[in-house]
Amino acid sequence: RRPGQPVQVGPQAHVVRTLSNALKTGQLAHAFLFTGPRGVGKTTTARLVAKALNCEQGPTAEPCGACTPCVEIAEGRAVDVIEIDAASNNGVDNVRDIVEAVKYRPARDRYKVFVVDEVHMLSQGAFNALLKTLEEPPPHVLFVLATTDVHRVPETIVSRCQRFDFKRLGLQEIAAQLGRVAAAEGMRLSPAALAQVARQAEGGMRDALSLLDQIRAAAGDAPSDAEVAEALGTVDAAAVSRIGAALVRRDGAAVLVEVEALDARGLETRRVAEEIVRHLRNVVVARLAPGAPIDLSDAELSEVRAQAEAADPAQLARLFDVAQ
Repeated sequence: RRPGQPVQVGPQAHVVRTLSNALKTGQLAHAFLFTGPRGVGKTTTARLVAKALNCEQGPTAEPCGACTPCVEIAEGRAVDVIEIDAASNNGVDNVRDIVEAVKYRPARDRYKVFVVDEVHMLSQGAFNALLKTLEEPPPHVLFVLATTDVHRVPETIVSRCQRFDFKRLGLQEIAAQLGRVAAAEGMRLSPAALAQVARQAEGGMRDALSLLDQIRAAAGDAPSDAEVAEALGTVDAAAVSRIGAALVRRDGAAVLVEVEALDARGLETRRVAEEIVRHLRNVVVARLAPGAPIDLSDAELSEVRAQAEAADPAQLARLFDVAQ
C-alpha cells in the first residue's frame, strides 16, 4: 500500500486494519502467527511488517518504500530481517541458532525480525527450544510465524502469538490483479481468459502469477481464450457456457458439436462433465436465488443470468441432476 492510500478492502482487510492500528498506537505484539492457504500473502505481509517497523520514517503504518531499509527488505537482503524456511531447517540446532541470534541487537535497523515460513514443519524438539524465546523475546525482536497447517502447530506456540487467519482471494480480485500485472508486462488477455486463470489458481495469487508465466511461455503475449485453456489444460469456459446455453434451448445438435470439439482437443470427458456441472450449478443458483453471490467475472455472470432467465426451475433441476 502506498502512503496516503486508504486501508484496502478485501479478504485480508481485517489483517491490514489490525496491524495498521497496532503500528499507529505502538501496541505491537512480539510474535505473530499468520495462517491460511498457500499464496494468499502471509510472507509478503511479514515483509511489510518488517518494513513498517524499520522504515526510516517509522515505525509507521505507511512505510515509504524508498529508503534503504525498505528497499533491502523488499529485495530480501536486509541483514536484520531473517527469513527461515522451516521445511528445510526444522531441527533443534536450527532453532538454537535463532535463539542465539536473538540475544544481539540489530546491526542497523530498529528491530530484528525473524520470519519463519511453514513453521508447522518444525520438529517437537525445535518447538520446545523456541518456546521460552517466543514468550519473552528482547524488545528489539519480533517473530512472524507463517503456516498453511495451523493444526500442526502446538497450542503452546499458538498461545504465545497474535494469530491472523488469511482468507482465499476471490476470483474477481485475482482476475483484477492479474489484469494489472499482465498490462504492466505487455500481455493482452481477455476478461474471460483472466477469469479462467483466476479460477485455476483456486484462491492463491502466487499460483495465479505462476500460471500467467506458463501461459506467456506457451502462447505468447496475446493468447486467445482457447490458447489459454490449452496452456492450462483446462476446459474453455466459453465452450462450457455455449453447452449450457444449448442445453437450456434443448439444442442437442449444438451440444454434440461443442463436446466433439472439446474431445478433439484431447480433454477428458470427465473433466468436461465436471465443468458443465459447475456451470449448471451457477445457473440454478442464479435462477432460484438471484441475490446469492456467485464468484464469477462480470462477463461470465451476465451469461449465467441470461441462461437462468431463459429456463424454468424444473428444467434446470433436471439438467443439473442428469449432468451429475
